This record gives sequence, structure tokens and C-alpha cells, in this order.
Amino acid sequence: MYIRPIFNPDLAVNQTDHYWFEKGFSAKDVSKIITLTKKATLQKADVVSGAGKNVRDSSIKWLYPTDKYSWIYDTLIHYIQEANSIWKFDLHTVIDDIQYTEYKGGGNHYDWHVDIGPGSISHRKVSVIVQLSDPSEYKGGELQINTGGQIKTIPQVKGSVTIFPSYLLHRVTPVTTGLRKSLVLWAGGGHYK
Repeated sequence: MYIRPIFNPDLAVNQTDHYWFEKGFSAKDVSKIITLTKKATLQKADVVSGAGKNVRDSSIKWLYPTDKYSWIYDTLIHYIQEANSIWKFDLHTVIDDIQYTEYKGGGNHYDWHVDIGPGSISHRKVSVIVQLSDPSEYKGGELQINTGGQIKTIPQVKGSVTIFPSYLLHRVTPVTTGLRKSLVLWAGGGHYK
């Protein structure tokens, strides 16, 4: 017996795909970002679940939406809008601030996790990661996305921007030597509908 669907889904939409901008930020822009981040104070990163160092071992700073950082927000929002052509999510806000993250050699990492969850992170739909370090500056620290059994390793290109649905499992593998720097931002709005 054939059951008619209640809606006509867009079969071209791939809800497990990611978007990658190889030249998201120029070398000059990355240098400017790193200079701006030096003024903020580093703090130990945590996770909403409270799982601690077993899941995440890194340090972060917050870049608030002030005039000096507005150009970074504007650039990332432009990329988010373009990338959202893949998923067609109902996006209307960036509630969280930009997070600057450092992973130091000796094992700093962020194990498999999703960026959406209960409470304050329930609005996230799209995750954005900006690679600030040149891959020659560190070993390890690969960004990997699990798209449902297939693990994709994102190319380590300074200035690149990776955007993906916040419900996808992803991780940063342990950094063995050097220092990996990145920016993270989330966009969303109301709950998925």
C-alpha cells in the first residue's frame, strides 16, 4: 500500500554535508585577528555536559561583537548565508560570541561531540570553524567530521572556513607539538522545524 507523503521534501538537500571556504580569510586578515585576540584573556575551555578534560583540553577567549571585531562577524555571517544554501535552515541569529581557541602540543584536543544540546546551546544549527594556524606550526590537531559512519578530515589551510550542521559529530585530534589556533562561531535561531 502506497502512503502519500504529507510534504514534498527537497531531495537535493544533504543534511550531512559541510561547506569549506579555502580562502575565507587572507593571511593579512589572519594576522590582524591574531593581533586582536592577544588583548583578551585565555581561560580553560569547558563543555556544557561537564565531562571535562577527557573530552576537551584547550584554552579559549571570547571575542564580543564590538566595533573592533564586527568585520569578523560580518565576514562569517556572509559565509554562513552562502553555506546555508545546502541545508536551508531557518537561521536568524548569532547568539553566542566568537570563540578563539588554542590547542597546545602535548595532547590538547576536543574529542567527538556535537555543538547542539540542552539549554543555552539548544538554538545552534550551524557551526563555523576558522583555521588561524599554518599547518607547519603544529602536528596533529586535525578537524574531523563524522557524517554518519564516514569520517571526513578537513584540509588544514590557514585562513580557511569550515561550516557544518551543529548536530554532526566532530572533533579536533590531539595536538602533539606546536600550537593550533582557531575561531569558532555558531548560528541558529528557533529550534529545528
